Amino acid sequence: MRIPGSKYAQRLRITTENGIDEAGFVRIGGIEQWISIRGEDRGNPVLLEIHGGPGASNLIYTGRTREWERHFTVVRWDMRGAGKTFGRTGPTGQGEMSLRRLELDTLEVTAHVRSRLGVDRVVLMGCSFGSFIALRVARENPELFSAYVGTDQNISDGGRDHTAYRGLLRRLDGSGKNKDFAAVTAMGADRSAWTTEQWSHYNKHTVGSDPLTFDTVKKVVMGSLLTSPLHSLGEVRTYMKAMSFSECLAPQSVTIDEWAEGTDFSIPFFLFQGEHDVITPAQSAKRFFDDVSAPIKEFALIENASHFAAFRRPDRFLDLLLTHVRPALDLEPSNTRNQ
Repeated sequence: MRIPGSKYAQRLRITTENGIDEAGFVRIGGIEQWISIRGEDRGNPVLLEIHGGPGASNLIYTGRTREWERHFTVVRWDMRGAGKTFGRTGPTGQGEMSLRRLELDTLEVTAHVRSRLGVDRVVLMGCSFGSFIALRVARENPELFSAYVGTDQNISDGGRDHTAYRGLLRRLDGSGKNKDFAAVTAMGADRSAWTTEQWSHYNKHTVGSDPLTFDTVKKVVMGSLLTSPLHSLGEVRTYMKAMSFSECLAPQSVTIDEWAEGTDFSIPFFLFQGEHDVITPAQSAKRFFDDVSAPIKEFALIENASHFAAFRRPDRFLDLLLTHVRPALDLEPSNTRNQ
């Protein structure tokens, strides 16, 4: 803890009789990876988050989402190349950095969580870049999950959709940022031709070109990181290094075509997207959602939010979880093992 007696640390305390607050390293995919499990009642549904970035752990948002833990057991995992997992052994100890390896890690984490909490299925929540991984895992392994929830949902169609790229050019042109406009134009819309450095520059231009996104990164992302009682000052630096290290994963997403991989899901399917998201535009996510076949599905916009919508508006996101997701879950006794 950075400030053991701080108001932030006090707010995170779980004191309920049937609650759980544990965190530590678990052997996943051949390396030690950090997993946090928190909730006020072990009988609540389990929500397993797959964070974005790549390399940007969601653990920093624990204080902002404290209310979620009254209704769900929230599992946060620092994937290889992220957060405390990256800090454990540094860049040389992360092993294979590929989307496929992260998918396999996700299955191992799911197995660990099911065993540790004595449940048959969990709600899988894909966040931003992590939604590439979560969507594929949910599609291919429905027996493990009671629902899929995507937020800041990335939808790739093999490179045909240039909505976000064109939006960035419009904003740069409209604000008179001629140098930045020229740089992004020179990159071209074909992401498969971008270098890792160009991906990084593109993301920085996108954040800087939109006031709401920039404000969210400054106040919500950096604000959460700098005040997190779960991270030391040294871990703040590690967090940023991990994101730079994990940038190598971004180009691997280019060839994904979600329509080709399948629009049929045999579990409830939910997408909750920031109304003004310029990184993963809501219209792109809605286009895929409209083609999805699922036993239950729901799409909702999070008002007054861009990217990182769930963490800018955690109250609104919880309302969506309770209004749409929780009623759809199979809460029969057969879904919970004897503990």
